[in-house]
Amino acid sequence: MSTPSALAAATPESRDRYVDFLRAFSILTVVCGHWLIAIIIWEDQRISVDNAVGLQRGLWLVTWVLQVMPIFFFVGGFANAAGWDSARRRGMSYGAFLRSRLERLLWPTAIFAAVWTVIEVVLHLTDTGSPGITRGTFLPFGPLWFLAVYVVVVAASPLMLGLHRRHGMAIPIAIAITVAVIDAIRFATALKGIGWANLLLVWLAIHQVGFFYADGRLVAAGRRTWWAMVATGLAVLVVLTNLVTFTGELWYPRSMVGVDIEPVSNMSPPSAAILALALWQVGAAMLLRAKVSAWLARPKPWTRVVAVNSMIMTLFLWHLSAMVAAILILHPLGFGGESTTSARWWLERPLWVGASALVLAPLVIVFSRWERRGAASRRAPKPN
Repeated sequence: MSTPSALAAATPESRDRYVDFLRAFSILTVVCGHWLIAIIIWEDQRISVDNAVGLQRGLWLVTWVLQVMPIFFFVGGFANAAGWDSARRRGMSYGAFLRSRLERLLWPTAIFAAVWTVIEVVLHLTDTGSPGITRGTFLPFGPLWFLAVYVVVVAASPLMLGLHRRHGMAIPIAIAITVAVIDAIRFATALKGIGWANLLLVWLAIHQVGFFYADGRLVAAGRRTWWAMVATGLAVLVVLTNLVTFTGELWYPRSMVGVDIEPVSNMSPPSAAILALALWQVGAAMLLRAKVSAWLARPKPWTRVVAVNSMIMTLFLWHLSAMVAAILILHPLGFGGESTTSARWWLERPLWVGASALVLAPLVIVFSRWERRGAASRRAPKPN
């Protein structure tokens, strides 16, 4: 199996390294973000985790920068467009394309699910740690919502790419309008369930923007357009998060992550605010592209990016399992006892991030081999 150094050295000049950087950056930000914002509650041997964003005044503003799942779906649009075009040139069928795109996603997911199924069965059969461990082990399954949505988006990418090439900007605009209409119905009527239609539509719209990067139009648009995306996205976010109902409640919460104290979430299901978030983040990413790409031309940074991408899904799948293990280790020692964002809670943040990372490291070593399955014959990374 090729090492990250060998893969990095064999990278063709035509590869857009910035795409790989954005993919690695987005997932690592999600991982560290989950570790950072967790407020651990352990009562009557039951473990649960609250979100610090809902308890710390003004912390919602950080989510406008660090809620980076839109960047991952944007990069996915680029990658799936490149992958479908490559498949067509090689005469591959739709089924073969789908298998090639999902293999690295589903193999580590299958291993993750199998391991946790065994753990849960053993815990129930032995009544070990019940009910605390059983409650706590629900936490690791949080990432699976994202994987389910992404599989659908990948499957739809040839169809959506065809629509992109025929209709261009009309497609993401039409989807965005539909999302806004669904939001209006969701917030203004008793039909709250209609909002779940946006679970697919929001991410499809952002994925569609990635096609404009893949075909060069977003790069060619230039800095004025990128600055306009930043300004427009932030302006729309400000407007949306200040809209109030007749009862004085905010239609769109200011936090871009789910918060228990809010009656509505921008992420569950996703709302039009996430589209505005994506607009400013993609604009900012394009503004940083030249400088970061120059940095990635150096061997060491690029090798690190290749290394992270070679185990990216393993990191994502297992990072909450690592946090559960850290809770079981550190909580009995007197750490993680703060139920508010107190000074002690803030001082403990490096400990919890470090402990979770230490637990995650051996998990990645053990389980990343399945993510690299089928990569032994490759002398260079796959197309973006």
